Amino acid sequence: MARRYPDLEGQGVVVTGGGSGIGAALVSGFAAAGARVAFLDIAEAESRSLISQLEGKVEHLPHYMRVDLRDIAALRASIEEVARALGGIRVLVNNAARDDRHDLETVEPDDWDDNLAVNLRPHFFAAQAVVPHMRTAGGGAIVNFSSISFMLNMGDLPAYTTAKAGIVGLTKSLAGRLGPDNIRVNAILPGMVLTERQRRLWIDEKAIAGGIARQCLKRSLVAEDMVGPCLFLASDASAAITAQTLIVDGGML
Repeated sequence: MARRYPDLEGQGVVVTGGGSGIGAALVSGFAAAGARVAFLDIAEAESRSLISQLEGKVEHLPHYMRVDLRDIAALRASIEEVARALGGIRVLVNNAARDDRHDLETVEPDDWDDNLAVNLRPHFFAAQAVVPHMRTAGGGAIVNFSSISFMLNMGDLPAYTTAKAGIVGLTKSLAGRLGPDNIRVNAILPGMVLTERQRRLWIDEKAIAGGIARQCLKRSLVAEDMVGPCLFLASDASAAITAQTLIVDGGML
């Protein structure tokens, strides 16, 4: 069921990494809520497929831009183009991530830098780029996607978990800086969300069963479970909430 927040209708929303997984669910959710959505993603085939799936089903068909978020100049330029296409930006969802596993013994400096260039650095520079547009609009909301992974002592993805912990610190710092501009900044920390990528690469049935056993809610989490919390934090329903982290993990922690 589409969730509707009247203040989001017609507003400009930018989602990074919106072509698949959680990002695609967020793009679909904001579009169903009546927002004007643009999303940035390097995966063109998946992104074009999402546009095709939404055609004729939403009031404003999302605007897709192919962007490698490691290229900050391209990221900045895409934000400016999106602002023109949408008529302004009121919401930024920093969702893009790449949860590649990596062994402690084999990580090299370039590997570390490339991981953070995807999982942490674009969160800051996307926020930096949208802030002037939010100030012009009189305010806005930034929702950063982190993860509970950095709380679980997971040993096989140290760069990724470092980035996800850093997103929480960045969220609080940006909230302090941007609050006077009526720009709210919060973070969502998903638990074990069963996206197609997770099933294909990392999670088998044994891991799924083990995760559910640790949760209070005895079911798998799916990408659509992140939509309601994100719409809430983006909307005026959370007008007095900033600098906070919202864990959406079915009660695993």
